[in-house]
Amino acid sequence: MMRGRNLDQLRHWMHRATATGIPALKSFVAGLRRDQAAVNAAFSSQWSSGQVEGQIHRLKLIKRQMYGRAGFALLRRRVLPFVADEERRAP
Repeated sequence: MMRGRNLDQLRHWMHRATATGIPALKSFVAGLRRDQAAVNAAFSSQWSSGQVEGQIHRLKLIKRQMYGRAGFALLRRRVLPFVADEERRAP
């Protein structure tokens, strides 16, 4: 349903998920309904934020790994390795 961007299929799934009575599914569907405009936009827009979300996840992972271990300079070298190398070579 997501790859095919079929909003009607999503609505049908949401109705079935609510009918199961499983609290986690009901809570998830309630969250989707609260932000219905964003869900509709995700299904109708040709644009995806996947690449951006991936980069944010990568940055947060690096920050978690380095928490309390090193300063900003090392974090910057890990996040922007090419920029840091170019700055070091610049006269």
